Amino acid sequence: MILLTGATGKTGGETAKALAARGVKARVLVRDPAKGAALQALGHEIAVGDASDAASVKKALAGVERILILLPNSQQQEAMEKQLTDLAKQSGVKHVVKMSSMEAMASATTPIPMAHWAVEEHIRRSGLAWTMVKPNFFMQNLLGSAGSIKANKSFSLPFGNGRTAMMDARDIGAATAEVLAGKGHENRSYEITGPELLTFHEAAERFSAALGTKITYVPADPAVFMEIMKKVLPNEWHRNAVGQLFREIAEGGLNHTTQDFRKLTGRDPISLTQFVRDHAQLFQ
Repeated sequence: MILLTGATGKTGGETAKALAARGVKARVLVRDPAKGAALQALGHEIAVGDASDAASVKKALAGVERILILLPNSQQQEAMEKQLTDLAKQSGVKHVVKMSSMEAMASATTPIPMAHWAVEEHIRRSGLAWTMVKPNFFMQNLLGSAGSIKANKSFSLPFGNGRTAMMDARDIGAATAEVLAGKGHENRSYEITGPELLTFHEAAERFSAALGTKITYVPADPAVFMEIMKKVLPNEWHRNAVGQLFREIAEGGLNHTTQDFRKLTGRDPISLTQFVRDHAQLFQ
């Protein structure tokens, strides 16, 4: 049995879909049973409880051999994920799969990557088999700019000329499903990227090609953008942590892509052009 956390979110939801497509039924920990209805329709078992509540987690872990630890970024994330790891070990789980990020490394200096790295290290010290899935910028983040692209044929983000190898959440889910349901992934870290290393000016070119009209990227002033973000992320810690990630991208971002996704799935990752075509109704 596999236990999924975070399955009502974008990436966890795609993982649940990919597992169901493979004929693999998992148990899903959800706080709200109503939000678990779509997952139940896929054939997954619903366990109601909060990832921060040890009692409900222990109950959900009964008979589980593998767990996906995927929690939202927050000030409590590190402590909660460490607790999940400890409870998994106590309950006889054999393999922990952690959704981390490419920015998570020993030299990380910003809060979210530092938290991911601390949890990775805790899992590695646990004695359990482990796998780290480490994506970077999600293409789905660009859906927040759909209104501006539709109305103004432009989008504005605070990334300057920074580069990233953005990835579709559907692909992240497919890679994670392989790690959970496949064989030979124990004690390995996978840095999964999209097929192209792009600036956001180049991303605008991909939008233009997919939509058949000129789309422009306008670099936003970081301070102004963060003021706007107060409406989206009212929690100050979370907002500041995200802002620091944005600054890292603006100051350079990634400098490489990897073949890890192809090695895991046997196919190329979805391109940004294809992503835009798949969601064209939102941008036109």
